[in-house]
Amino acid sequence: MRVLIADDQPLVRRGLALILSPDPAFEVVGEAGDGEEAVALAHRLLPDVVVMDIRMPLLDGVEATGRLAREVPGCRVLALSTFDMDEYVVAALRAGAYGFLPKDISPEELVAAVRVVHTGEAAVAPRLMTRLISTYVRTPRRPEPPVVTDAGGLTRREVEVWRLMATGLDNAGIAGAMDISVSTVKNHITGVFGKLGVRDRAQAVIAAYETGLVEVGG
Repeated sequence: MRVLIADDQPLVRRGLALILSPDPAFEVVGEAGDGEEAVALAHRLLPDVVVMDIRMPLLDGVEATGRLAREVPGCRVLALSTFDMDEYVVAALRAGAYGFLPKDISPEELVAAVRVVHTGEAAVAPRLMTRLISTYVRTPRRPEPPVVTDAGGLTRREVEVWRLMATGLDNAGIAGAMDISVSTVKNHITGVFGKLGVRDRAQAVIAAYETGLVEVGG
């Protein structure tokens, strides 16, 4: 698993490399000090995963992530931030990041997240998802529930799966709530992703709040 590390602080880059390098599953192929350098190195080194600081000079992590998603689609970005909550997190996920983690995670959590992102799944710190949405995707309360059953051509069952997903339930939890099998839940989720045009769970949750399917604090 080829990993590129992008952070404007040399000490942080070295620390991340020291965490990942001892694992034989990883090869740290390069380090970048800003977004421009990260994009240039990704073109040349073709990493599987880019561990990307959100806030960097010249080209920030959000813009760099967007460029990588367009120009080097084979690599997947895991965004990191010193701050639990900032306005760049949702932007990074929209730009194409496969995950977001705060920098106060443990080395074991970082290693696990890189592995998850490499498989194409979303890696967002559980403690952050609800706070992220409630802070940066504020949906005004409405006197009546919004009608979203036709969003993207979703079926009634797909809308319910989408709503439960947005409340934080995993596939097993959704299956239990709807009294259906986990495999059926997975099929519905595939349909939701395709019809909404989102890539993963994180983007689907953001879309649920933005459309008003679920409301902050609701």
